[in-house]
Amino acid sequence: MVRCGGVLPVLVVGFLVFALSAFGSAQAPAGPGATAQTRVHADMLQLMRGVLYPASNVIFTAQTEDPATFKPSARTSTSSDPFTSAYGGWMAVENSGLALAESANLLTIPGRRCGNGKVAPVQNADWQLWVQELRDAGMAAYKAGQSQSQDAILEAAGVVSDACLHCHQKYRNVPGGLAARC
Repeated sequence: MVRCGGVLPVLVVGFLVFALSAFGSAQAPAGPGATAQTRVHADMLQLMRGVLYPASNVIFTAQTEDPATFKPSARTSTSSDPFTSAYGGWMAVENSGLALAESANLLTIPGRRCGNGKVAPVQNADWQLWVQELRDAGMAAYKAGQSQSQDAILEAAGVVSDACLHCHQKYRNVPGGLAARC
């Protein structure tokens, strides 16, 4: 004879309630295109100096100096020169191209400030267009790095230069200096 009362049914029901509440409240993993809450830590000037300027300089240097000719640093893991680091040579060009492409996303985060404290015009149509140019330029530099071709990097460096120039003409190279620019 089986009894239906007692402790066992209470434990089973309790476990089922616990399991359903635990699994029922779990969120599905974020799918493609989902974004986590973003926080801005740097103003535009800091972002340019910390990410875009160093990455673009690697690409501009590769126009005139073959990345394959750089000798690794004695301390590759701590070398501040991307060409002589553990990820040097043409890989430095690839990585710099990807850094430019990815940094385009950083240039569109609402709430970013210009170096003068003004809100960056990330919603402006021209800003969005030039950010896309930067993204495309970064990917062109990445592909040039993959090809290890001086001709390809020369062409890609021109694309990077043009992308920078378009935005800088309106938002950086303006009368009034830092107070008037983004």
